[in-house]
Amino acid sequence: MSQESTRNERHAARMARKKAIIDAHIAEANIDTGIMILLTGNGKGKSSSAFGMVARAIGHGMKVGVVQFIKNRTDTGEEAFLGKHCEWHVMGDGFTWETQNFEADKARSEEAWAMAAKMLNDDSYDVVVLDELTYCLSYGYLDKATVIRDIESRPEMQHVVVTGRAAVPELREIADTISELNDEKHAYKAGIRAQKGLEW
Repeated sequence: MSQESTRNERHAARMARKKAIIDAHIAEANIDTGIMILLTGNGKGKSSSAFGMVARAIGHGMKVGVVQFIKNRTDTGEEAFLGKHCEWHVMGDGFTWETQNFEADKARSEEAWAMAAKMLNDDSYDVVVLDELTYCLSYGYLDKATVIRDIESRPEMQHVVVTGRAAVPELREIADTISELNDEKHAYKAGIRAQKGLEW
């Protein structure tokens, strides 16, 4: 038997074992329910990942709602495209280090949460994205107990995606899936400004 044939046989056997394990896990996962996904960490791509899920859900004909808690710019590529196909609300006043006004930021966060709570209480929404919600909790703009209660009491089949750095333990506790994004390298640290189509 040639070395190539031996290698192919070993590979096939290894993949067959892997397939059996994966198939068994797939068979065990037989529950259909709404899930909460938390995208956190200091790395780039949290909102981008959420908006990828928005595009995916829209492609399946699902109703999607997006509430942006911190961002205030309405010229982003994601809103320009996805906002034509779903409900999209930009409700922030910009980065908190720019506003430097706790009461104003708190008031805007509460307005945004009122919009989010309406979506979370409406079973016609299949997916609700709460972009940069984590900051509103870590900075004390929103009551944690209220936010957690509203997310947990949403319709059974509704999915929720929460983004932002430094997610509080209460959010982590109720999340079904958590992805922690971390930078290995970032162009900004090399002095490269945010680029259209990639960052906004």
